[in-house]
Amino acid sequence: MASERGRILDFIRALKALGGVEEYAARLRSKHEETPARVPGASSVSSAALEKRWRLLGKRPAAIADANAAESAERYCHNIEHYIGTIKVPVGIAGPLRVNGLFAQGDFYVPLATTEAALVASYSRGAFLLTEAGGCAAVLLNEGVTRAPGFAFASLEQAGLFVAWAVGEMERFREAAESTTRHGKLIDLRVTLEGNHAYLQFEFTTGDASGQNMVTIATEAICRYIEQASPVKPDYWFLEANLSGDKKASSLSFLAVRGKKVSAEAVIPKDLLEKRLRTTAERMTDYWRMAAMGGVMSGSMGVHGHYANGLAALFLATGQDVACVAESAVGVTRFETRGAGDLYASVTLPDVIVGTVGGGCGLPSQSEALEILGLHGAGQARALAEIAAALCLAGELSIIGAFCSGDFASAHARLARGKDRGQ
Repeated sequence: MASERGRILDFIRALKALGGVEEYAARLRSKHEETPARVPGASSVSSAALEKRWRLLGKRPAAIADANAAESAERYCHNIEHYIGTIKVPVGIAGPLRVNGLFAQGDFYVPLATTEAALVASYSRGAFLLTEAGGCAAVLLNEGVTRAPGFAFASLEQAGLFVAWAVGEMERFREAAESTTRHGKLIDLRVTLEGNHAYLQFEFTTGDASGQNMVTIATEAICRYIEQASPVKPDYWFLEANLSGDKKASSLSFLAVRGKKVSAEAVIPKDLLEKRLRTTAERMTDYWRMAAMGGVMSGSMGVHGHYANGLAALFLATGQDVACVAESAVGVTRFETRGAGDLYASVTLPDVIVGTVGGGCGLPSQSEALEILGLHGAGQARALAEIAAALCLAGELSIIGAFCSGDFASAHARLARGKDRGQ
């Protein structure tokens, strides 16, 4: 998950734009202002409970009905083919979640769409714990979206000559790519040779869109230029040769970035661990150590509890490409016992693919969910990535706390089955 020198310099320039190193430090510090209200009503779905929750969000109780009413078939024509209708997935809110990020600042109620009972309750518990602790620091560290076309030649010699030409064509590649988009920028090119195959990994920034379609169209324009201009003609080529890591967990996640690389951390005081999770930092660190070894032995990509749970629910609610959870849910969780029993907890996710414009973000219910976060529209994608990392940190604290206190199975039995649901 290392960052290139050029990206680090870009990051430093971004810090200066935010107000310099002092402002950077101030944004990340814990903030102990009054804690916002918890979400009322637990698992009640009565009209009174729903009305209270919408009022908590500062919305009219009829807002969700208005969003649903706006969901005419025509709204979906650029999001699906062979349309026959919609499937309803219940949406809950987790929070308040206090985020002290470079781009996300404040207390957030996070919409989560899921059919898994206990999930929203668990993330909400972790979010409130972080908020009581002063919030979590969250930093977007790197960003870029890749597409990796592959080119086949008669020999390794020809492939090598092609690469030698291609690395000198960056400016022409950039012109071709950026002729297709106002927001995408070609920022890097990496080359891989395998026998007579040459792979070109093009990396773009994509503004506030998640950027999957954007980089696909831009890369095709580059490939058409290569067809025309390359002195060494490929026998054939493919727009994506499976070296970008698109929609799959891969080792590439820890070597580069695809989407937005984000990290979040917090220190949870001993008394809060005992009050909210009914456990200790020592026990949670013991669990983390054992689980990390279990992850290594099982061959998992990264070591964490369940990033996919929170990310899938957030992606569904806010109109993201849910298949990108496959790569977004790669990362590492780390716990340490501090001082007299406090817990240091961090998460790092190198491939969070999110946007706040384009794709499904403009659909009625999904745009309403982004409005709840205050993140709908341009200029908000970086903040959404930091909130995604903070949400994952909340989920890790809650689920590991449940394992340590022995509450994991009983919580699922209570919330998923209830008194009348039986087996």
